[in-house]
Amino acid sequence: MCPSERKSPISGDRGYVTAEAAVVIPALVLFAALLVWALMAAAAQIRCVDAARAGARAVARSEPVEAAVRVAASAAPPGAEVEVERTGDLWRVRVSAPAPGPRGLPVRLGAGAAALAEDSVGADGAGAPP
Repeated sequence: MCPSERKSPISGDRGYVTAEAAVVIPALVLFAALLVWALMAAAAQIRCVDAARAGARAVARSEPVEAAVRVAASAAPPGAEVEVERTGDLWRVRVSAPAPGPRGLPVRLGAGAAALAEDSVGADGAGAPP
């Protein structure tokens, strides 16, 4: 075998690096996009929780329901729906919103909060401090 016919051990792997890069780079980009989407969804979920709490505090202070809905909607992510109901002595507020990102995803975020109605505390003396 003459020296010009010898193959370098590297010459057989010539196309593999390109092929691996062609597979790995799109996978890494997709993974990074999913991480960004997950962070955006987590931030929107936290906004739903904060909005539900703000709305529950507002109605518990005997503010009008419309005002509490406005407070909750202003703290919620865009496109959120706010529901307020009273059950006994508790005001319950539920906030739901579509997840950020592609609109084709059927993912909805939501949170709920409850607060004791201010008008029920101490009304009959049972809840009043001694």
